[in-house]
Amino acid sequence: MNRRELLSIAGLGAASGGLFAAATRRASGATPSARARSCVFLFLFGGPSQVDLWDMKPRAPREVRGEFEPIATSVPGIQICEHLPRLATHLQHLCLVRSMTHRMNVHGPACSEVFTGREYQGPPVTDQATPEDWPALSSLAMRYAPSAEGLPPSVVLPWFLQFPGQSKRIAGQSGGRMGERFNPLLIQGRLDDSSLAASGLRLDPQSPWSRLAERRALLTEVERQAGPRTSRAIEEFRVSAESAYTLLRHRTADRLDLSEESAATREAYGPSAVGQSLLAARRLVEAGVPLITVNWEDETKIDGVNTCWDTHQDNFAKLKGLLCPLFDQVFPTFLADLHERGLLESTLVVALGEFGRTPKLGQFSQSSNTRPSGRDHWPHAFTALVAGGGVRGGQVYGATNSNAGYVVDKPVTPADLTATILSHLGVDPQQEYHDEFQQLPRRLSEGHPITDWS
Repeated sequence: MNRRELLSIAGLGAASGGLFAAATRRASGATPSARARSCVFLFLFGGPSQVDLWDMKPRAPREVRGEFEPIATSVPGIQICEHLPRLATHLQHLCLVRSMTHRMNVHGPACSEVFTGREYQGPPVTDQATPEDWPALSSLAMRYAPSAEGLPPSVVLPWFLQFPGQSKRIAGQSGGRMGERFNPLLIQGRLDDSSLAASGLRLDPQSPWSRLAERRALLTEVERQAGPRTSRAIEEFRVSAESAYTLLRHRTADRLDLSEESAATREAYGPSAVGQSLLAARRLVEAGVPLITVNWEDETKIDGVNTCWDTHQDNFAKLKGLLCPLFDQVFPTFLADLHERGLLESTLVVALGEFGRTPKLGQFSQSSNTRPSGRDHWPHAFTALVAGGGVRGGQVYGATNSNAGYVVDKPVTPADLTATILSHLGVDPQQEYHDEFQQLPRRLSEGHPITDWS
């Protein structure tokens, strides 16, 4: 590599391949629709217990039904867990999809299946990403979903899922075999200063936009003199850099400045990472971002045995003391906020984990850490909470058997859910991308959009 090429990629090491929005939209021909549609995908990392929360079986034996009691909701005939009282009052907005199903019972590969809508491509022995991964829904949106000028089509808050001690993120969260340049934009910010805006999205006070524009013009001239002979890495950096400049020029960081919200609103969402991320997600919906993924985060995310919604031990104590109170604060607040602002009709909200939990307490399915007080992984039947986006609220979609272990009506696969979300965003799930790993054309999704829940 000669001196000119080195100059043209100065600073490459700090750049992210995910800032690909503006040029990608031009390349794919995507244009924002007259009425912007969004999807907020809340991922309940770890796998919530369907039988203890939203698909309860009060007539089952105690080792199945557990310790919790069901309570009535705002919709006659539908009951959910007693430790979700606020959510119960908002069920008129919700569709409980009790028939989610797949076959993978290991965290990482199961996350990949839900994130990508495809069966995991490798053996279920690793949680870490590889170049052979299927592209994430967030990456498909990054490439194909229309978005307002200057804003990325796909954003992830507040972290990419990654187990402690591992060097790479969990599989299924990147462009994978479609290309890392289509990674979504990750927003990691500090909660103590009321802003989720990463420092790289804010202009330095000593370097106003006019000065930055001059630097950009100088770099463009250097690149022009370097000539057309460039490597793929250089070209990808150029596109990413252009998108980064676009984010700065359009003051994207202002969209993430939560201090602009009223004290009452911020208090309603609460100080947790997931609460603040959902508040930021609402602001991004207002700005016209198509897909916002919020990955659940709580104080147990570094617990190698019971991470977040994982409850191999003390299932009921963790649900009652930590998970239910936090979820019951942030999720109903988010739904109400969207509804009151007239955004719920055009915004599809989806909340689910990578799988459910075993129907029977102490039942072994994958992890030897499971105790009589806990539930192991269970992918055969679990629940997704869906609201808005034209989906009729106040209903149950699909059904499970007497112990919530298997689907008996209207099965929904991760592929179907992916196809549904893409369709809602105005993206044809049947169109194709180029698989750079196997050099083949691939459909964005092999699933079928759900149409009978409206």
